[in-house]
Amino acid sequence: MELRRTLPQDFRELLHCLKMRSKYAVLLVFVVGLVIIEKENNFISRVSDKLKQSPQALAEANGTEASPAPAENGSLASLRELDAAFSQLRSRLRNVTLQLAGDGDPTPRRHVLLMATTRTGSSFVGEFFNQQGSIFYLFEPLWHIERTVTFEPGGANAVGSALVYRDVLKQLLLCDLYILESFISPAPEGHLTPFMFRRGSSRSLCEEPVCTPSAKKVFEKYHCKNRRCGPLNITLATEACQRKQHIALKTVRIRQLEFLQPLVEDPRLDVRIIQLVRDPRAVLASRMVAFSGKYETWKKWASEGEAPLREEEVQRLRGNCESIRLSAELGLRRPGWLRGRYMLVRYEDVARAPLQKAEEMYRFAGLPLTPQVEEWIGKNTQAPRDGSGVYSTRKNSSEQFEKWRFSIPFKLAQVVQDACAPAMRLFGYKLASSPAALANRSFSLLEEAQPSWVT
Repeated sequence: MELRRTLPQDFRELLHCLKMRSKYAVLLVFVVGLVIIEKENNFISRVSDKLKQSPQALAEANGTEASPAPAENGSLASLRELDAAFSQLRSRLRNVTLQLAGDGDPTPRRHVLLMATTRTGSSFVGEFFNQQGSIFYLFEPLWHIERTVTFEPGGANAVGSALVYRDVLKQLLLCDLYILESFISPAPEGHLTPFMFRRGSSRSLCEEPVCTPSAKKVFEKYHCKNRRCGPLNITLATEACQRKQHIALKTVRIRQLEFLQPLVEDPRLDVRIIQLVRDPRAVLASRMVAFSGKYETWKKWASEGEAPLREEEVQRLRGNCESIRLSAELGLRRPGWLRGRYMLVRYEDVARAPLQKAEEMYRFAGLPLTPQVEEWIGKNTQAPRDGSGVYSTRKNSSEQFEKWRFSIPFKLAQVVQDACAPAMRLFGYKLASSPAALANRSFSLLEEAQPSWVT
């Protein structure tokens, strides 16, 4: 009772409402627990100020029409208004928690997730964040989970894999790199492993103090590029992550944006999601080169017409495009939990104006773009020729991004256009009506980017 008397009047009124809605009792305990643990009087006053807003202001904040004001001592008029109140309360709790955690820091800790699919330029765009010295960047850590945990595609198994990916991702964003020890094969010994996938693509894992002296007769499968380091010490990597001001992670293994809601709503995280997409015709052309064995049927059908193109191959292509489209549509609808935390980016726009798009992505993430990032972009987008290897991030980007138009047969482009038309329309990719149109550089296959893609 003593605690109840110390709470603000509006908070007691909300408590009265909650008694009629038992399903919110757990959340109330969470709120009161935060008040006790944090012992911050200003925390209580901020929550109280938010609850003192008029129904009109509360409705406007949630994109709904205002309802008549309730009686002074009455409950909220409907469950929708109660949900709106808790949405605002949850948002306030997140902001206050981040402010408390970031006191004394010029920029609160950000968690950037680059969400893409294979062959969309995600390695190149990921370098925009890898080159920033205050960011701890990880390249495809979920690769280990995919190699260790086997799920059949579709149905409940697809949901199961998404949940595993999400839970591992949460721990990584919290700098708990020990979570990977359960998936790295062979298992690390003494928190040491020479098998961290693409370690060399993360500057944070290849600089001191994480880069320890190399050990003789220890084969480092994914070694650092510019220096020789010993096996990755996961303890040192975890400590380095904790010291960095921000965290960024790139993955091509999360397709369903809706599964990320618990991460976005976690008060310990300040997540910004950048979804990178690319013309699916270009993606197919690139995959046929990079993953030649998996696309042997496509190549034979395109070049010889001997082997029929199996329907399951086309269905897989259609399913990939639809999952990307559905996630993008969810982000562009601006649901309350994702508002201000989602950005859609086309690879083609990055290739045409890399520095401009880097500035936009950094501004969206609330991070400063450093001279080191600008220098890297300048050096790696003006190469006289394409970098060697399909995984190179050194390109003449303004010329490279449309080369696929001259390597893919028109009948393959037609298959992609038929299977992926809804996604292509959403992302502003024009359909080619003939082989001549496909190969004609003066005919742009790209509509202008929409400002509404940044939420």
